[in-house]
Amino acid sequence: METQPAIDRLSGMLERFRVRAQLHHSGALCGIQRFDAHGGHGFLHVLRRGPLEVRHPGACGLPRSMRFDEPTLLLYPRPLAHHFHNPPVEGADFTCARLDFDGGPCNPLARALPALIALPLAQVSGLDQALELLFAETDRVRCGQRLLADRLFEVVVIQLMRWLLDHPQEAGIQPGLITGLSDPRLARALVALHEAPGEVWPLERMAGCAGMSRTAFANAFRDIVGQTPADYLGDWRMALAQSRLREGRPIKILADELGYANPSALSRAFAARVGMSPREWLAGGRTLP
Repeated sequence: METQPAIDRLSGMLERFRVRAQLHHSGALCGIQRFDAHGGHGFLHVLRRGPLEVRHPGACGLPRSMRFDEPTLLLYPRPLAHHFHNPPVEGADFTCARLDFDGGPCNPLARALPALIALPLAQVSGLDQALELLFAETDRVRCGQRLLADRLFEVVVIQLMRWLLDHPQEAGIQPGLITGLSDPRLARALVALHEAPGEVWPLERMAGCAGMSRTAFANAFRDIVGQTPADYLGDWRMALAQSRLREGRPIKILADELGYANPSALSRAFAARVGMSPREWLAGGRTLP
């Protein structure tokens, strides 16, 4: 049986929807520390040493209180209020970064992740070298420390995403983009859609990319990704449209790039999915329902 060549499941997406990190804190935290959702940031916390209790005031779907006693990585991909309750004297040792996903709540990766991913550092293979460099930069002030720490945090995020693609069940990932990219067959179709969203994509062509029959592909896609291939393609095109509209790209050019017959067709599809016209969206509420 012929072996399929490996594919890059992340680069195309992260080139279109970047994740930017900014060093927030490094060192001991004592007592109660509050991380609010009002700033619109996600957070990546690396608990290096010490015990920690995390509380989620009013958060749906998350435990109100969680305790960690070993080095742990905590990723909040979307804004969510959380409070750290550390020992009042010796505290716990952290390195933390604020995260901004391009497109905010419209970012496909941010939307595909659970509200919190909490993993022992020892469980996530591949992080050792990046974390060693990150800790070396955050442990003492040197020229360019903040900029280099920001970039190293982004490396940690990419390596975490890479691990999640290979271990979605261990991280509690629900059906969606991540589970789709975790499937070797569906990943080939998804990467092709991501790379060429403006091309014509009948079901037969998608199934061909996956090396599957139409029926098997459609059923597997719905079970693993949680929606039909056509709906996923529509959502991907809409996420790109929102991102590029935000950058000031004219809708006439976007219609051609994203596979719509004309600007009116794109506007109708936009309104059907987002609930308002592109002009209204740009003027006011830039969020998906």
